[in-house]
Amino acid sequence: MEDRSHKVLLALVMLFLFAVIVLQYVCPGTECQLLRLRALSPAAAADPYRAEDETPARFVPRFNFSDGDLLRRVDFNIKGDDLIVFLHIQKTGGTTFGRHLVRNIQLEQPCECRAGQKKCTCHRPGKRETWLFSRFSTGWSCGLHADWTELTNCVPSVVDSKKEVRLRPSR
Repeated sequence: MEDRSHKVLLALVMLFLFAVIVLQYVCPGTECQLLRLRALSPAAAADPYRAEDETPARFVPRFNFSDGDLLRRVDFNIKGDDLIVFLHIQKTGGTTFGRHLVRNIQLEQPCECRAGQKKCTCHRPGKRETWLFSRFSTGWSCGLHADWTELTNCVPSVVDSKKEVRLRPSR
């Protein structure tokens, strides 16, 4: 009888462990909606930025741009000295957007992309200088994933190094 009770107890422990493993696989961490009892309460549904443990929110939804900033019109002069600098932020669709810049933009002189080449040639009409600073046009000139600080220091020096001193625009 004692041997049989040990087997039943062992079976129950194994079943419990199996259930815990399956639950962790189906609902990892604290993100599982099935286990959140407060998710059903109206207070939790009212503010999606409120933390479960009532700590201050890490993300505060606010806009840092004025309406004027968001609605301003910018004219890009491809024939002048204007330069588009593409800052690639990881995991935001930047590779797709960067490819779109060199392949699909309808311009007076679009970028030339050859099969098998990673970089495209994006020259201004009638000039041998680029209008686009991105990994698909100039390569990794400022590093693999350059941030804003690196780009503000690197881009002017890279662009100016390719021009004669008298042809460099004032920035």
